[in-house]
Amino acid sequence: MGPPSTPHSTWSHSTWTWEPPALPAPPAASGFQRLWSTFMLARIAIALVLLALLAVMMLLGLAPLDYWQLGLCAIYLAAAVAVRLLTPPGQPGRSFDAQWVSTIGIDLLTFATLHFLQTAGLNFSPLFALPVLTASVLGSPLLALGTAASVALLLLVDAWLQALQLAEYTSRMAQAGLAGGGYFFVALLANQLAVRLEREERAARRSLSAARTQAHVNELVIDSLSEGLLVVGADWRIHAANPSARALLGWQTREAPASLALVSRPGWKPLAALAQRTFDTAAEQGAELALDLAPGERLHLRVRTRLTPPQDPYSEPLCVMFLQDLREAEARLRTEKLASMGRMSAAVAHEIRNPLAAITQANGLLAEELSDPSHQQLAAFVGTNARRLSQIVEEILNLVRVQTPSTDWLDLDQVVRSLVTEWQRQTAGADRVKLHLACSPAWAAFDGEHLRRVLVNLLDNAMRYASPAPGAIVVATDLPTGQARLNVWSNGGPLDASVQRHLFEPFFSSESRSSGLGLYICRELCDRHGARIGYARAPAPDGSGREGNSFTVTFRTRTPVVPGGAPFDTIRA
Repeated sequence: MGPPSTPHSTWSHSTWTWEPPALPAPPAASGFQRLWSTFMLARIAIALVLLALLAVMMLLGLAPLDYWQLGLCAIYLAAAVAVRLLTPPGQPGRSFDAQWVSTIGIDLLTFATLHFLQTAGLNFSPLFALPVLTASVLGSPLLALGTAASVALLLLVDAWLQALQLAEYTSRMAQAGLAGGGYFFVALLANQLAVRLEREERAARRSLSAARTQAHVNELVIDSLSEGLLVVGADWRIHAANPSARALLGWQTREAPASLALVSRPGWKPLAALAQRTFDTAAEQGAELALDLAPGERLHLRVRTRLTPPQDPYSEPLCVMFLQDLREAEARLRTEKLASMGRMSAAVAHEIRNPLAAITQANGLLAEELSDPSHQQLAAFVGTNARRLSQIVEEILNLVRVQTPSTDWLDLDQVVRSLVTEWQRQTAGADRVKLHLACSPAWAAFDGEHLRRVLVNLLDNAMRYASPAPGAIVVATDLPTGQARLNVWSNGGPLDASVQRHLFEPFFSSESRSSGLGLYICRELCDRHGARIGYARAPAPDGSGREGNSFTVTFRTRTPVVPGGAPFDTIRA
């Protein structure tokens, strides 16, 4: 029987797409169903030929006019059409059921009747091959042999009847026996071939399902890779790209046209050169490349290439390119190194805390015994710095241990105004900051000291990249959907996409002089209080329409009661 239908391929020129594997239920048109349809059409065709042949011979006078034979052929044609249109295919291997009676039984009865009548001297014995083959290919061995035995018996009876008339027993019976034996041989051979083909079809269907499942697993793994993966031909045409590669290259179209190649975009030409070198040398290559994807956006990649071996003489090798963002790799390396340093710092902080407490206590006792003002001043200086060291130790320990924060309900407008005023007194260029507070009355769930650290970090970050013009930084609050928001906006230039992806990761900074912990600490403190922090390129919140960088913190909020509204202590998350 024919091979199973080929599944829809999930490989495209642009991406791998995951589809759930459709494992075996037989295909809509299996080999058995196609063979059944073929035999049913053959019955209709034979019925048409018989009806037309007898009608023409009777019209030409080559056979006596016999409406009974024409009616028999017409009934056989109607039965064959009805079985083909109204009866679904049976199950393979059945020995006997109603469907076999309506097909093989009717064939034997019709062909035997025409054969015994011997209309116009025609020999209808070759027609018995159709029911024998139908039973052999679509049925069981028992049904095949039974059908062949029935045909052989009919031929022997016909030969005996003719021998009674012509007195030629030997030749007639020998010819009928030879024909019957031939039908037996055809039945056995066709049945064994059908059984073997059916077994091979089942094995092929299982293999196809296993291969399809493995292909889907491979696609899922490739899609989830953090590394970008490109498959490129010798003509630089992109055969496939996983989502990470598309994100790195800023390629957002769902499907690539056939003409899309590495040389089609100027920023991708270094990748094309590396792919060409891989094809020329037939060896693995590696390089660090800088791609200019857009004005002001430069992507640094570490690229490794490998060639796929050709599968046959007619296939060409493909270049598989593995892309890794250097910023991400460096950030991961820094994170791994500094994570170990963080663990060491926590251990050191634990060891420092006890001697520091002893120093503080000893300094306090000593200060009680001092009478000289200069000595008292020195003791006060020692006490101040000891408390500062103690605070630093506690902050380090707070970063490395999980603790339940002390949450206060803060009047956000009032606290932000106070913190910004304090920050302006301690920072040069205070006129660059503009306040736009509009969420009162509302209270935000946050610790006051932690909110100060978040706001100071965001203001320091904005000051670093904003222009020196007045109003270059806007600190705003609002209450758009029942949740209080704090927005720190600056008119700095847009951030690279590669920088945006890692803004809130620890130890990541676009400047070597920065520790890269400011935004990370902001995110950690927000997470502890159920708040959310995010970045967007957005207009200034003061309504001036200027584009800039906006960091927004959304708080858990409590609002006062209003007529028909929610009670005072309702928390909107």
